Amino acid sequence: MENWYVPITIVPGIGLLILSTSNLLVALSNEITTLIQDSNNGQLIQRKLKQLRLLNGAMVFLYISVASFVISGLISGLFETTGTKLNFSIYITIIGIVSALLGLIALILYSFRAVKIRQDQFQKTL
Repeated sequence: MENWYVPITIVPGIGLLILSTSNLLVALSNEITTLIQDSNNGQLIQRKLKQLRLLNGAMVFLYISVASFVISGLISGLFETTGTKLNFSIYITIIGIVSALLGLIALILYSFRAVKIRQDQFQKTL
């Protein structure tokens, strides 16, 4: 991999995804705590807990992605300076890409389900 810095340039974007996902995680956790204290709606709380689990999974995939990109860039950079040919760092980059995509898919699922839960909540209040 001649351009060893390419995987590392992706890290800040994924870092922003991690930051926004952690904000969603904290907000959802606070909402669940409020629901537990205020109501006895067990079904809604269970749905919210599933959402929390989904967000946690997305965070794990994003963390794995960042680690893969950093390791790939580091290995490629080290072997490039020594003049050694190393092709397996591309596989580490691919693991990072797949992991980032899985994290994004989890976030997309979270978004659709969050809208459905909100719609159900508003339908019950009407």
